Amino acid sequence: MLINAVPQFQGALTERAPRLPEGCVALAELAGHVLGVPVHHIRQTRETSPTVDGIANRAVLTGGNRAAQLAALEAPGGPVLTIGGDCGVELIPIGVARYRFGPGLGVAWFDAHADLNTAETSPSGAFHGMVLRSLLGEGDPEFAANPPIEPGRVVLAGTRAFDDAERAVVDRGLVLETDPAAGLAGADKVYLHLDLDVLDPAEFDGLNHPEPGGLTIERLVAMLRELNGFEIVGAGITECAGVEVRVLEPVLEALGELLTGKQ
Repeated sequence: MLINAVPQFQGALTERAPRLPEGCVALAELAGHVLGVPVHHIRQTRETSPTVDGIANRAVLTGGNRAAQLAALEAPGGPVLTIGGDCGVELIPIGVARYRFGPGLGVAWFDAHADLNTAETSPSGAFHGMVLRSLLGEGDPEFAANPPIEPGRVVLAGTRAFDDAERAVVDRGLVLETDPAAGLAGADKVYLHLDLDVLDPAEFDGLNHPEPGGLTIERLVAMLRELNGFEIVGAGITECAGVEVRVLEPVLEALGELLTGKQ
């Protein structure tokens, strides 16, 4: 098992986005301590670039940041826990997992937001709100995964903020809103995405894009442990905008159990 720390922030345009690199490092250091595994810090530029074709920081997101992530996943030697950074850091590890493990890969998407916009429907141009749609093979061709995650193989968990265009994607059946363990029952292997804003802001104040009505840490840990019967081939934790992260230790422990198969 390996931890990749990916301190990218350019996929987010929130007021707190510039805090994401420091939050990434703090959370990765804690994860390395809790899980007893090495942390690989993947170099990401602090530069920004213009909005092009509706996507902010396009050149940064498709340039050196992406290349560094791809290089780090050439021979991982086991499950990888990716710690961001914004949700855009999940495009590469989930895309690589889909390529390696085939169309039976399922994705558990723990996130307050559906991240199902495209450049045409996004109200902000921030790529972190488009990444799941891209993984489904839709939207801008420079980001769309090939091969894509199969329709119905993604289960949203704790999602409570939808734009109209995102709700339409759910209505099409591309992603499911159901209990993750039930929705992923037919999956050969599973990737687990965890945006910390799935938590209620009262549980952890280092959220980049907080939404009221989220999960407690206790409930999140319980939901993660309900996935113990699946082969979790990778996981990501994103959108940590705080450096006081010790309250997240139970979450890291649960993820470590899933990734190593040691309950």
